[in-house]
Amino acid sequence: MKNMMEYKGYFGSVNYNDEDRIFYGKVEYIRSLISYEGHDVESLRNNFCEAVDDYLELAKARNIEPEESFKGSFNIRTSKELHRRAAIAAKQRDINLNKLVNEALQKYLEDSV
Repeated sequence: MKNMMEYKGYFGSVNYNDEDRIFYGKVEYIRSLISYEGHDVESLRNNFCEAVDDYLELAKARNIEPEESFKGSFNIRTSKELHRRAAIAAKQRDINLNKLVNEALQKYLEDSV
């Protein structure tokens, strides 16, 4: 995955600031802000893993469920016309809109690889 790291199911961005000569990033796909930085690739990776571990330990200490990167549900915004067309297409195929969107996403992702 380009410009991303993965650790324990969490994904971290990889960025570089040439002015400060530092790598930096944040854990993506969750609401909590978890950031990290490093002076080289190894220190960036180590600090990312440490930030995730700290987040998980804090959640455990507070007896709260840590956020997951992907829960299997998300909201989308679309035009009224596209919504109408998708709902009609789903009805014509005798499936629900959720199944239609899942099938469309699956096909799109398979075709784009």
